[in-house]
Amino acid sequence: MLELTMASVSEADAGATAGMLMAEAPSRPGAVLRVGRDRNVCRLVTPDDWLFVSRTHLEFRCGPDGAWSVSWLRGSNPDPASEVRLLSGGTARALVYGGAAPLVRGGSGEVVIQERSGPRSVNVGYFHEG
Repeated sequence: MLELTMASVSEADAGATAGMLMAEAPSRPGAVLRVGRDRNVCRLVTPDDWLFVSRTHLEFRCGPDGAWSVSWLRGSNPDPASEVRLLSGGTARALVYGGAAPLVRGGSGEVVIQERSGPRSVNVGYFHEG
């Protein structure tokens, strides 16, 4: 099972948890959870006017072995308007545009989408049952 919680935070909301949303999916091969602005395909949806987040920005996918990974999907622009960081086990690492990273089984962490030109961010916490 993968559990996600998402908070959208702007400068005005700094220090507050705003717009908290939750989603989960069983660890079955092929299961997918998406984050972005497109309500038709994303389980966790950011505000429509947050253009630094692509229509489909992040994809959490369960592989054939039941392990989950997160991908930063490439959008229509050659250069993204945001940065994505994966925080896990006390370390932070950048996720490259179009890249993917595995999520540790039995672990938790956070994926942060940070607007490059402003103070807004989307924080997606995750827990991957072991």
